[in-house]
Amino acid sequence: MSAKKSTQVLIGGKIYTLSGYEEEDYLQRIATYINGKLSEFEELESVHNFTVDMKNTLLDINIADDYFKAKDLCEKYEGDLENKDKEIYDLKHDLISNQVRIETLEEQIGTLEAEKKELLTLKARLEASLEDALLGPSSED
Repeated sequence: MSAKKSTQVLIGGKIYTLSGYEEEDYLQRIATYINGKLSEFEELESVHNFTVDMKNTLLDINIADDYFKAKDLCEKYEGDLENKDKEIYDLKHDLISNQVRIETLEEQIGTLEAEKKELLTLKARLEASLEDALLGPSSED
């Protein structure tokens, strides 16, 4: 386990010391995110008349809203990933089934070609025998 770290961040014009096991860059990203949310609030005219507690509550609500939207999106992507995994599994199964079918058909082709060769040889013998039977013994003897 990594050591606990402390870093100073600037949030809303005040310096805070944050401690945790995360890297300093991560803690700075959090501070930047919160400062962005504070800036969004400062741009709204209606928020200027609110009490500090009301502003903080609205900030909390907005951060929770971002969290739940991100969580929902993550769950959607996890569902999509699960569906894609199932689709890949099904495609792999189809591929294996088709490969087995191809191998079986190739074996059947080989067997049929061998039978064809035997039948052609038999046909040639039968034709020669028939020709001999019809023409009779040759008079060249």
